[in-house]
Amino acid sequence: MKKLLEEQLKEMEAKEEHFLQAKDNSYFKTKINPLLDKVRSKVPANLKETLDKAFFKAFELIYDKGTNIIEKTYNKDRLRVEHDINNLAVNRKLSKKHLKDLDKPSLDSSRFNATFSAIEGSVLGILGIGLPDIPVFLALIIKSMNEIALSYGFSYEREEEKVYICMLIQAALLQGKEQEVLNIRADELAGQIDTGTLPSLDVKKEMKAASSCFSEVLLTAKFIQGAPLIGVVGGIVNHSYIKRITAYSRIKYKKRYLLKKIREQQ
Repeated sequence: MKKLLEEQLKEMEAKEEHFLQAKDNSYFKTKINPLLDKVRSKVPANLKETLDKAFFKAFELIYDKGTNIIEKTYNKDRLRVEHDINNLAVNRKLSKKHLKDLDKPSLDSSRFNATFSAIEGSVLGILGIGLPDIPVFLALIIKSMNEIALSYGFSYEREEEKVYICMLIQAALLQGKEQEVLNIRADELAGQIDTGTLPSLDVKKEMKAASSCFSEVLLTAKFIQGAPLIGVVGGIVNHSYIKRITAYSRIKYKKRYLLKKIREQQ
């Protein structure tokens, strides 16, 4: 049993490495990036600061008051039951099929949320609505992260898990050395959470860091989204980034699940 778990863990680590080394997909690189580059010089100098504040306020709103509202958009109990059933199957007879069954709920929710974000972003973009889109966009991301966590048997309510989610968001958005550092930090925190050896954590600090990452990568896109008609690009950008964040998060939570099962064998 332990051998199969370790093999699966190696597969997830290979997927993680592939994700970290991946470049922009061809459509985004050839069609969207040139459009963003054309208008980058027209972006107001203070927009970065405005976006920083908008994303941070959205984080505060969601985590301080919005969790209960977000939970109304998915069946928390059903996801927990599905995990319990899949986990029981793994415990009774470990197989690749049973381990793969764990992925289905999170994969289904990620696809739905990414599609919805594309529609929502495109509609608001056509109407020339940019910044007000941020709370909805971030709520969809947090909703996706919560569903992924539940699918693999992890809670998202605790402060340390909120910090972990913020780290995952940053690591998914960043590239290069910064991404490598965040990826390692996320693994270290996950290990500390799951073994009960937590350091001092600052949720607000990580929320601000995640907000800064969002505003950096979405700066030009949100500016364009505020322009009627051509703002439809906002839907494409929303879809691309939520897909990226959820793909990375599924890898990290699956790794945590496998590591947990390996520890149970020791």
